[in-house]
Amino acid sequence: MKTIQLRRYRLHEGTYDDFLAWWEGSMPVVRPAAGFAIEFAYGLRETNEFVWAVSAPGDREAFLAREAEYLASDARAAVFDGVPQRVAEYVIGFVDDAPAF
Repeated sequence: MKTIQLRRYRLHEGTYDDFLAWWEGSMPVVRPAAGFAIEFAYGLRETNEFVWAVSAPGDREAFLAREAEYLASDARAAVFDGVPQRVAEYVIGFVDDAPAF
């Protein structure tokens, strides 16, 4: 069993390329090191959006416990140190079971 979190961001105007470069250089390193897997990541340049999904083994409670550790970690702090806020709006939620196609 794994739990998947869907993360949707609306980026500030003019920050798409900088955000993407930072994300590509940071998240695929820091998230897996904390026990997460990145399921997918897509950018929508025309609407200044970025959508990605991250998962972890176990149920939602286990995910939240792992995320709390990650959010408090020195590794995460280092990745965000000095990085300007490029996300104007966050929509983050857990993916429920969906029918198989």
